Amino acid sequence: MAKPHGRAAGETATKRAQGLLAGVDPVGAGVPGAGGDEMPSAVEDFAYPNAEQILKEQGIRLIRGDGRIMLADCSDATNAVQVYARDQDEPFCFSVTGRGGYLALDLPKTYMIKGNDNTTKADLTVPGEATTTYDIAKNAWTQVGEAADPKKREHTLVEIRSTR
Repeated sequence: MAKPHGRAAGETATKRAQGLLAGVDPVGAGVPGAGGDEMPSAVEDFAYPNAEQILKEQGIRLIRGDGRIMLADCSDATNAVQVYARDQDEPFCFSVTGRGGYLALDLPKTYMIKGNDNTTKADLTVPGEATTTYDIAKNAWTQVGEAADPKKREHTLVEIRSTR
């Protein structure tokens, strides 16, 4: 005889919900693939795609971001932030989409950034010292890092944030 779907079914659902909140699945315990640790994580780490290849080919370490500030070809980038580093012949360009975003990166010897239509901030650091945040002028060049430092120390660009 089949069990009714009344109280017994409700008790099982309640026990399962309580177990899931505690980090276990009491209903699926012991059943392969049911509540075990086999499930892959669905947590996004926001790691920059193809970062190792970009580092090898272009000499810039892109770490993570929200996908709204992306490295772009300067010849066809729209609403781009441009960044000059002393060891590079050409600027790096970053397209900003949507209402803005953020990008964590590692670009040593940064000295000049051109803003776009958005409000942009850039964090630069000197090894062993506090990070300095620069307000980047809209659609104009802003001296940052060693170009703005009276001691002319080498600075590394570590984050770009842009908002509308």
